[in-house]
Amino acid sequence: MRVNKKYSCLPAEEKGIHIINIRAIEDIGYDQHESTLLNSLSKNPDADCKYGLYFRDGKRKVDYILVYHYKKSSAGRTLTRRVHHNDSSARSTKQDQPLPGKGVQLEMGESEPHVDYHEDDKRFRREEYEGNLVEAGLELERDEDTKIHGVGFVKIHAPWNVLCREAEFLKLKMPTKKMYQINQTHGLLKKINSVIQKITEPIQPKVAEHKPQTVKRLSYPFSREKQHLFDLSDRDSFFDSKTRSTIVYEILKRTTCTKAKYSMGITSLLANGVYSAAYPLHDGDYEGENVEPNDRKLLCEEWASYGVFYKYQPIDLVRKYFGEKIGLYFAWLGVYTQMLIPASIVGIIVFLYGCATVDENIPSMEMCDQRNNITMCPLCDRTCSYWKMSSACATARASHLFDNPATVFFSVFMALWAATFMEHWKRKQMRLNYRWDLTGFEEEEDHPRAEYEAKVLEKSLRKEHKHKETDKEKLTWKDRFPAYLTNFVGIIFMVGLTFAIVFGVIIYRISTAAALAISSTPSGRSSVRVTVTATAVIINLVVIIILDEVYGCIARWLTQIEVPKTDKNFEERLIFKDFLLKFVNAYTPIFYVAFFKGRFVGRPGDYVYIFHSFRMEECAPGGCLMELCIQLSIIMLGKQLIQNNLFEIGIPKMKKFIRYMKLKRRRSLDHEEHMKKKQRYEVDYNLEPFAGLTPEYMEMIIQFGFVTLFVASFPLAPLFALLNNIIEIRLDAKKFVTELRRPVAVRAKDIGIWYNILRGIGKLAVIINAFVISFTSDFIPRLVYLYMYSENGTMHGFVNHTLSSFNVSDFQAGTAPNDPMDLGYEVQICRYKDYREPPWSENKYDISKDFWAVLAARLAFVIVFQNLVMFMSDFVDWIIPDIPKDISQQIHKEKVLMVEVFMREEQGKLQMLETWKDKDKKKGENCNNHSPRLSRSHSGSLSSCHSYPLDV
Repeated sequence: MRVNKKYSCLPAEEKGIHIINIRAIEDIGYDQHESTLLNSLSKNPDADCKYGLYFRDGKRKVDYILVYHYKKSSAGRTLTRRVHHNDSSARSTKQDQPLPGKGVQLEMGESEPHVDYHEDDKRFRREEYEGNLVEAGLELERDEDTKIHGVGFVKIHAPWNVLCREAEFLKLKMPTKKMYQINQTHGLLKKINSVIQKITEPIQPKVAEHKPQTVKRLSYPFSREKQHLFDLSDRDSFFDSKTRSTIVYEILKRTTCTKAKYSMGITSLLANGVYSAAYPLHDGDYEGENVEPNDRKLLCEEWASYGVFYKYQPIDLVRKYFGEKIGLYFAWLGVYTQMLIPASIVGIIVFLYGCATVDENIPSMEMCDQRNNITMCPLCDRTCSYWKMSSACATARASHLFDNPATVFFSVFMALWAATFMEHWKRKQMRLNYRWDLTGFEEEEDHPRAEYEAKVLEKSLRKEHKHKETDKEKLTWKDRFPAYLTNFVGIIFMVGLTFAIVFGVIIYRISTAAALAISSTPSGRSSVRVTVTATAVIINLVVIIILDEVYGCIARWLTQIEVPKTDKNFEERLIFKDFLLKFVNAYTPIFYVAFFKGRFVGRPGDYVYIFHSFRMEECAPGGCLMELCIQLSIIMLGKQLIQNNLFEIGIPKMKKFIRYMKLKRRRSLDHEEHMKKKQRYEVDYNLEPFAGLTPEYMEMIIQFGFVTLFVASFPLAPLFALLNNIIEIRLDAKKFVTELRRPVAVRAKDIGIWYNILRGIGKLAVIINAFVISFTSDFIPRLVYLYMYSENGTMHGFVNHTLSSFNVSDFQAGTAPNDPMDLGYEVQICRYKDYREPPWSENKYDISKDFWAVLAARLAFVIVFQNLVMFMSDFVDWIIPDIPKDISQQIHKEKVLMVEVFMREEQGKLQMLETWKDKDKKKGENCNNHSPRLSRSHSGSLSSCHSYPLDV
């Protein structure tokens, strides 16, 4: 094999260049006319390469970075030089050497006995992989002379021919030369739009991509045969940095590194530690005095700043920098936040209505009236005494703020709001697909994951060893059955653990209430419910936050042992498990208060006991809705404040600080080296890796559940969600721009499985709100009393109607109060909330007819409410088209224009052929008109005439 002249003439000893293993390059058939694998000089970087954004020549842009760890040794440098100066006859051929660098390993073993086999194995894999990348057309440059000790960087550049080839493979839609006018509104709509634009101008971001467009370039999947259709006047900017990094990443994924029978792409190499990181570079710095203008700096100023919280998001610029998938997430978050504005306004109105009518609410006035002298039965056995209903006046008045007729209207409104939000998002999504040229985009099957390939390899080797078969294997359900069984058992166990923790909190509430009831101070006894509820909710909140992190790790582990084939399958299965566990974790305490607390209490003299000592909890005289409101508000606000905001700010900064301290401890640099400015890829390496959008979506989906599922008990939930999201958008933006490495741009036309989850929550919200209004609030009992039992058509006497009587002589032995004279008089009849027969009835303490009447009304309300709201939601879904009319017209117009472009091209080709034929005919006639003598004397001219068409 011949020696590569480009490398053999480099004075390695004089310039201190670290030569990449030449034998590995030659073994893969390296040719000097192909792309070259260059190396960095060891001198300090200069401004020509813009501190790492370009190669050393300052012309070729760095599209991707591979990072690896290495161990410096003098033997390695000596070995490199030795290989560099060896004669070509001493080198082995590709057939003799299955793994690049094997011969080097033997020489190195002779010179250095204490060699690290694993490090050498990684280095050989890197050399082979990088050689394969060069064969694929990429250009590489290595830099090990960095401020980070023991870390090397491989810079990757995709030349023009590779970009064109891959863009054609990926069917990337690129803008053509053809431009057309976007249909504009006319008449009244045009005036309204102009007025809206003038009003909203102060809240529009100052970026070029956000300005309304009147013309649009026609887009077409890139083709090298039709390059004349595209505007290639500026090749450097035709493919932007996002597209270039996507193309390089596709090459990295499919380029293999073979050792024995193990085929590995970049994902496998990262998983096995061959490379420690792989990422595209940010466009530059985002802060500083002499920072050149770039998209990252613009995003930081106009998007990732709390000072612009009132402005719209520059979604097109976000998509241009981060890709369609992340752009769709922020677009969805923006639409969701905008839709929360009307929901918050209506929620505030409903809350203010409750505040305005609290003094006119007859049931709460009756409960607060001390003249009624209603004596209630004890809340616990022995230690609790009788109590006055008027002592629960504050709770009753507060319950009216959230339990009033307006909350029923608000529940209907929020169900329709959820349906409208989903339809609005679908229309917005179609507009973005049109603007981003994704109308005809279809996701193709992704490359198999590294873990899947490893499992298939293991299976094929095992099968080959037994049956000597070499057919291509794949994982079947039998291979995955142990993982499926583990998933089922694990999820059941986690759900059971959540129920057990909620049950433990219930025991805490019951025991704490009994302990506080022993307090001799009246103020202590009056605040028992509030104290128990508040402390129990805080315990629930802490447990939910801890279990959320635990369940996230468990869901990822359960998904990993399933070994899904592609990244898309992995993400969908992870989302399903993560959502299921976190949904159960967040809402189980709320479901208990809403539907189970106070339902299985029993009655005085025949209570239901837990462990034969603790009585089941009862609802307050005003109902459990107030307690549900407290539970919902504390959990919602606590999760948003602690888990979503503090964790998102604090944990990344803490990780960054720990990484900085580790790097500082590992550095052994002199003062000159320390003062050297870092390269762009070094700065980005210190940033936090991008972990995907699943945590961001999950956070918002759980919040969407808080806003819709129990909105009947907490009308202010949309307002708190709105305030949180205003901060959340800028917080996520700041994290993406300043705290994270730049993620690889991923094309996507929708938000995927999250849309189905949102629709499911919207449907579930209708059912849950129907049951909350019917069974948790007193709305139905009040209607039944008003229209069936009220003597004067008012609510006077409602409280007395909902209370049953109990003769204290019927207490079970050992359960009567220890101090029956605590109120200052002897009690013979006490009251409790239930519909039962009085003690003087023949069937005393049996369920009365009033209970069945109320239950029938409740069930009827659930059926009517559910079907009516479902019908209205489906009607909204049907009446609003998924695709806006103007967008469908523009898409049709694009198709027509594209057909016209190709028809003109075909006509041009036909005209050119006809012109050539006419020229050929005229040339032939001219030749035939010559005299015979002239023709004989100029036979060469005659032959040239007939050869003209052949030349053409």
